[in-house]
Amino acid sequence: MATLLPYNKYYPVAYDYASQLPVGWQLLPNISIFQERIERGYENEELLSVTIGRGVIKQADLDKKDSSTLDKSKYLLVYPGDLVYSMRFRQGASGYSNYKGIVSPACTVLKPRKGVKFNPRYFHYMFRSGFYKNYAERYAYGIADGQMPLRYTDFKRMYSIVPPLSVQNNIVAYLDKKNNEIDKFIRNKERLIELVEKHKREVIREKIDSGAIEIKLKYILRIQNGDGISSELVKDEGEYEVFGGNGILGYFNKFNVSNETLIIGRVGALCGNVHYVNKKVWVNDNAMFVKTKHHNRYMYYLLLNANLNSLSFANAQPLITGTLVKNCLTKFHNDYDNQNSVVLEIEEKLNELNMVIEKAQKEISSIKEFREALITDLVTGKRSIPQLQMI
Repeated sequence: MATLLPYNKYYPVAYDYASQLPVGWQLLPNISIFQERIERGYENEELLSVTIGRGVIKQADLDKKDSSTLDKSKYLLVYPGDLVYSMRFRQGASGYSNYKGIVSPACTVLKPRKGVKFNPRYFHYMFRSGFYKNYAERYAYGIADGQMPLRYTDFKRMYSIVPPLSVQNNIVAYLDKKNNEIDKFIRNKERLIELVEKHKREVIREKIDSGAIEIKLKYILRIQNGDGISSELVKDEGEYEVFGGNGILGYFNKFNVSNETLIIGRVGALCGNVHYVNKKVWVNDNAMFVKTKHHNRYMYYLLLNANLNSLSFANAQPLITGTLVKNCLTKFHNDYDNQNSVVLEIEEKLNELNMVIEKAQKEISSIKEFREALITDLVTGKRSIPQLQMI
């Protein structure tokens, strides 16, 4: 960022997120730039989706089930080069479309007004920036945070920062290049984290599988289902954590277990997840808690190594039972001192590996913050890219 210098000349503007703009730039109402595209009746066109992370993509490229309605007669047509946003605009669900297709009628499709020329990818970057998402929130309506619809009738009253087309093109080219570099950096760090997490599991497996005897879990632990609790009683804040099938789900003013306890998710997509706690908590009936006379931390790693999620079976939703868990075979160190030694060896190595993961996560967070600052500075004219520093 240090090499990106301000423009040579600015003029003052009255705008929430910029007090001045480079000479030659304009602050224009959206109604003078964009027109809403409302074309329906193209049911056979490819279904598109407006995502938070990737912008406008093909529905087929999403890693989730198609949730669109069967009747697509009211779906909106999108052409390549159009800009599209959904009711999650505030969360970043907007972008430039590379494809012809249709989107949900809950979306808004934008095309340039007749005679207006702009680079839609410039607005793709601006719309997805933090400052513009905050700006748009004031024009949205509704009560659901992040999902307040931004109607075109309100969007057109907003303003956008519009540089000359040549400047837009250069900004887009620069940001595309930087984004590719940043995305590659993030992928490499995420891959590193995956490999380290895999290594952590291998460390646990190696130490646990060194146990001298093979035994069923029912001989070394007791399992009891948690207690039912009404969802209305689970709050966002409170004295004691509430554990359900997928981990912590909120807080309650009572507890049903205390001190060292192992908790196993019983119901849900993450059933079989294992948590170690050494405090008062509430375990609801979508989870089980474990008591043992053996070393609790040792038993925690032993249960992690058992990969309990693989035991799940599905009816309405995935679940496991205490009986299935208790009938699992495992290698086991019977001597408490040996158990303690295994725990110390595991945790010494895991601490080293967790430091690697923490460093990578901080680097990912830092590069994302840099990208956000870079986009904001470029689309608001605070900085110019090298090719434009003579303007």
